[in-house]
Amino acid sequence: MASKREFDLVLYGATGFVGKLTALYLAKAAPPKARIALAGRSLPKLKAVRDEIGGVAANWSVVVADASDQNDLDALAKRTKVVVTTVGPYLRYGLPLVQACAQAGTHYADLTGEPPFIREAIDHYDTVAAGSGAKIVNSCGFDSVPSDLSAYLIYEKSLEDNTGELEDTTLVAKIKGGMSGGTIDSGRAMMEAAAENPAAQRTIADPYSLSPDRSLEPKGRQSDIALRRASSIDPSLDGWVTTFVMAAHNGKIVRRSNALLGWAYGKNFRYNEVMSTGSSIAAPVIAAGVTGGLVAGMATGALLSRVSLGRKVLDKVLPKPGTGPSEETRDNGFFTMKTFSRTSSGAKYLATFSAQGDPGYKATAVLLGESGLCLAFDDKQLPELSGILTPATAMGEPLADRLRAAGMTITVERLT
Repeated sequence: MASKREFDLVLYGATGFVGKLTALYLAKAAPPKARIALAGRSLPKLKAVRDEIGGVAANWSVVVADASDQNDLDALAKRTKVVVTTVGPYLRYGLPLVQACAQAGTHYADLTGEPPFIREAIDHYDTVAAGSGAKIVNSCGFDSVPSDLSAYLIYEKSLEDNTGELEDTTLVAKIKGGMSGGTIDSGRAMMEAAAENPAAQRTIADPYSLSPDRSLEPKGRQSDIALRRASSIDPSLDGWVTTFVMAAHNGKIVRRSNALLGWAYGKNFRYNEVMSTGSSIAAPVIAAGVTGGLVAGMATGALLSRVSLGRKVLDKVLPKPGTGPSEETRDNGFFTMKTFSRTSSGAKYLATFSAQGDPGYKATAVLLGESGLCLAFDDKQLPELSGILTPATAMGEPLADRLRAAGMTITVERLT
């Protein structure tokens, strides 16, 4: 990568809902002399965001770049060391920016929860990015940093303890937060892609579809649908667990990390995610309702996405892109992710990853912002890998250290 560029970091999509939150975070967390720019397609809106933030952001540049103009994106990528992008759905708008960054040797971080998009990025630009030295890092928000780093840090601890390879590993999530129109639109983009493209459908369904070599992964499928007692995961847990809405995506990212590291976690590594519904008398009913509702909702959405009339119905009933939860909801949200893992020697580990703030928005702004800052300023501490990467394989411990310093709880302990 060129050692001297105009900017350290460009935030692309700064006028969107999560983009603004990330810009506000960068204004607080970036080094005083960081060269940051806000980018998007509307100059007046970019200036308005900069003025709204005020303070240090008054010195930030603004850059106009249209997601549909490859020349704009190529020029943008060449001007900066890192691009952080919130412009989604990535299936519709993301690949040209990946191309620009891969070719220019520019590091990149996004918020995608769309496996077909990542698969396309791998197929088209992994080799290009590896050659240019670019770290193209997908899923740098609540999806999937807590999941990916938790598994990676357990692996690091097991290596230090010499307790063998990781085997059964389960993340148990407790969350409170809102939902935005952008998240809904991303889900719609995946359903529409699956309806029109069998390859996208297979990518969504296959838990190992993001592996660099699918032939080396286990045959068959692993279900992310869950409904069981929490104590079946670990005796310390009470109540019931159910299907976690992001399990299918997060699992693909964690499994890709294992494969990119040469299956260092272990060839018998089995990973899944569930969500706690508590231990009240109503917990099993709630758990069953969540699982049934998710299955029914996905089936209905997939059916409606196949026809133009169905898409018009979804347009009317779903939240619009650019909308999101209130400030009060964002402040009152939280997440706690507990990852339990057993090794081949019988040792058991627990990783805890938690933070205050709505997971998908307030916390995600921190996760994405620190990912961008890590790529921009922690070069000498980062792993040497380049290409289409995951948070763990691109940044690992340096990112975990940054997130701890930002107030998040990230710990790993050996249980037995």
